[in-house]
Amino acid sequence: MPSYRKPWAEPYKIKVVEPLKVTTREYREQKMKEAGYNTFLLRSEDVYIDLLTDSGTSAMSDYQWAGMMLGDEAYAGSRNFYYLEANTRKYYGYKYLVPTHQGRAAEHLISRNLIKQGDYVPGNMYFTTTRLHQELAGGKFVDVIIDEAHEPQNQHPFKGNVDLQKFEDLIKKVGASKIPYISVAGTVNMAGGQPQSMGNMRQVRELANKHGIKVILDATRAVENAYFIKEREKGYSNKSIEEILLEYCSYTDGCTMSGKKDLLVNIGGFIAVNDESLFDELRNMVVVYEGLHTYGGLAGRDMEAMARGMEECVSYDHIRSRVEQVGYFGQKLIDAGVPIVEPAGGHAIFLDAKKFYEHIPQEELPAQALAADLYIESGVRAMERGVVSAGRNPETGENYHPKLELVRLTFPRRVYTQAHLDVAAYSVEELYENRKKAKGLKFVYEPKYLRFFQARFERVS
Repeated sequence: MPSYRKPWAEPYKIKVVEPLKVTTREYREQKMKEAGYNTFLLRSEDVYIDLLTDSGTSAMSDYQWAGMMLGDEAYAGSRNFYYLEANTRKYYGYKYLVPTHQGRAAEHLISRNLIKQGDYVPGNMYFTTTRLHQELAGGKFVDVIIDEAHEPQNQHPFKGNVDLQKFEDLIKKVGASKIPYISVAGTVNMAGGQPQSMGNMRQVRELANKHGIKVILDATRAVENAYFIKEREKGYSNKSIEEILLEYCSYTDGCTMSGKKDLLVNIGGFIAVNDESLFDELRNMVVVYEGLHTYGGLAGRDMEAMARGMEECVSYDHIRSRVEQVGYFGQKLIDAGVPIVEPAGGHAIFLDAKKFYEHIPQEELPAQALAADLYIESGVRAMERGVVSAGRNPETGENYHPKLELVRLTFPRRVYTQAHLDVAAYSVEELYENRKKAKGLKFVYEPKYLRFFQARFERVS
């Protein structure tokens, strides 16, 4: 853990400002009630410090904005596509690129193409949209992450690692022919933004090769993962982020990408693969669901911004500032005794709602209640990552009860200053001091899919 006593500053200066709206507690209480105690249903204009997500909320640079003016909006063969394709090969190492409008579109296409009814897809912890697309394609997700990932205060430096024995046990149980690929995320969002080690990824590749199973990477935050490898794994301290990223991706057959995270854009994503026949299928399918294979639902200017974001995100100064900003915030909460997922992750700090609101049973949705209370008390918007996000077992209809019942405070890249972090940390600390007053929530409306986005709740009396 780096020292946070030494003063530091963000490696950029501010050119354009966006005013923030300061509101009263009474106003926020009314808005939260109108939103059904779901922070996703708040209007952004009513939020003071928005830590809901880092997806599409980052600030683009002057270099990216300048590139937007070079958008080639031709329907077919945009030069921005070829620039994006070249940079994907340079920084991620994959041969073939299929652009999509965002990450879940890439998940949809890869799932529809590789998964058959009755297949099993192992992965290092589920992610909401990823698992849903796998299930809709007829597959069943199986968690093969190491046990330490489910223990919030466990200090394992790579809690995103795949448990190789769990992976091998699944192969023996269902047969390799029933496993089209292993889905690996680096970093692992639902585990608290925890990284996977290079050594573990290398071992996953070896085991998958042995059984003829593909390795598909969720590369959304792979640059953050590369930073953790550089800082924590023996043999990588003198390697560049660019070198580490290339090696990490080299152990996979392809990736899905939401460019709205690492790549510093407001919209955009892609699938990248090495197999030409798979690429041909994906290139054909993207025309049905997204757009022509040289734009995939994106404007030329969006592809240009994403290509330039690739160049910027591998800068050591940039990624160090991004990850250590999160670490600074996490250390302030640890120092105040607030229970969080440790070590601090790469994109967010996750409050341990089970310990924070230990008097509220999991069936009364403590993480959802905590996210709502934080907004009411301070105007800081966070999001639930517990029972509500986990959803229901499609066979029994019962709620999943994940071991991790968390509230995620996610930091947009290059948006907030250290002063904003101090205010947000103080708000969490103050809420923790008054935690005994909190009450749980219950569903009053529940959509069929990805319920955490649109569900509504009310207080348990």
